Amino acid sequence: MRVLVAPDKFKGTLTALEVADTICGGLEDGGLTATALPLADGGDGSVDAALAAGFDRVPVRVRGAAGELVDAAYAYNGHTAVVEVANTCGLATLPPGRLHPMTASSYGFGQAVGAAVSGGARRVVLALGGSASTDGGTGMLAALGVRLCGSGDRAIEAGGAELGRIARLDTERMIDLDGVELVVATDVDNPLLGPRGAAAEFGPQKGAAPDDVRRLDQGLSSLARVMSAATMASEPGAGAAGGLGFACLWLGATRISGADFFLDLLDFDRHVEAHDIVITGEGRLDRQSLDGKLISAVVRRAGGRPVHLLVGDCALRTEDAAVLGVAGVDAITGHTVRDTREDADLSRTLLRELAGVLGGRLAIEPHQPFG
Repeated sequence: MRVLVAPDKFKGTLTALEVADTICGGLEDGGLTATALPLADGGDGSVDAALAAGFDRVPVRVRGAAGELVDAAYAYNGHTAVVEVANTCGLATLPPGRLHPMTASSYGFGQAVGAAVSGGARRVVLALGGSASTDGGTGMLAALGVRLCGSGDRAIEAGGAELGRIARLDTERMIDLDGVELVVATDVDNPLLGPRGAAAEFGPQKGAAPDDVRRLDQGLSSLARVMSAATMASEPGAGAAGGLGFACLWLGATRISGADFFLDLLDFDRHVEAHDIVITGEGRLDRQSLDGKLISAVVRRAGGRPVHLLVGDCALRTEDAAVLGVAGVDAITGHTVRDTREDADLSRTLLRELAGVLGGRLAIEPHQPFG
């Protein structure tokens, strides 16, 4: 029996590589060997996925979400660069337990994009997941040379709290993007504004209180007016990463499915053809997992092979999980009363145990090779 282990990360707990290695170890405990293929969908781990596909790592020092310097990297293959928010100015760049919903900035992401373009990239894939800011992408724009001007032409600092003070954008010194293809790899389809917008949908995850959410949404609305881009603000994906999606669209970027892009990059279809069963997973299985995200893309592209899910937490009812068309779902939270989200060792131990049980069951079940 040929088993492909192709999971996403358990966000904030285990990387996709750690999840894949742990599941493979558990399967071996149960009597099966497997092939590991860690995945990404445009969020944390996107650069690592590109490196696994043969790209080179290019180190870059940038400003983190709160302004401190962080050592990050982008991936580059001589033509295409993959740059991610998560390792440049995402939540992971903040001190543990300290969020900055009104002042966090996407400036570091813009620095990395600029470095990739200056380094010769003709195509830049923008992986927007894991953001810490709701600044409408103004930080990124500032790093690319756009001057944020307020009343009296005074310079405005990038950040959610300052969005309403921006009166115009001065692009005279913006980096030359002529001939550079910008691609936003995301499965987030939220608009910039409103109840499903960047502030309302994602602001609370970044520490925004209800009053902060209202202020951020008003600031993003003001920014859209200043940029004469009200229609663009309504486009799917404009609300990704605190409005970074909006700024990227304003720069001329096109939006593609993050899940399918990285599955293609990692040659998932070729890998799956050589296996009989697929085991995948993510940190939390919820209704978003049904809407074209990575898990549903894996199931869709498994070509009818049985797909088993091992996840951190399952928030779906049994009938909803059945919609995915998977062979089975098991969650580590169902096997402990402790909070596994911030306990990597406990998550790893439980995940290995679940994989061992699944491996033992699969090893004794009658099974015909697929294809």
